[in-house]
Amino acid sequence: MDNTLIPISFFLLVFGLVYLFLSIRNKERLALIEKGVDASIFMKGNRNTATVARIIILNVALLLMGIGIGVSVALFLSYYTGLRPAPLILAATFTMAGLGLLIGFYLTKKMDKKAS
Repeated sequence: MDNTLIPISFFLLVFGLVYLFLSIRNKERLALIEKGVDASIFMKGNRNTATVARIIILNVALLLMGIGIGVSVALFLSYYTGLRPAPLILAATFTMAGLGLLIGFYLTKKMDKKAS
């Protein structure tokens, strides 16, 4: 009995959050339209979705490359220095993943300046 309650409650939670998000968004849009705001701000055609997809792909790719390089560096260091590999792998992975995300941030900033 307890094992079935967990998935059911999870799906109810997800459904409730999606319903709440959509209903609040609808109420907000109706209030803006009642105040006389132009409804064209709700159109999705004005957004540049290709740029958003490129930014996400760029950041995920750099994150995964950073993780791979971090593991490689950690194994290289543990082999040649004789240090324990477990802490080195953890530290190098987080360091290189953070470095990859930092590079992604600067590349994203450069892409935004180029698009503007």
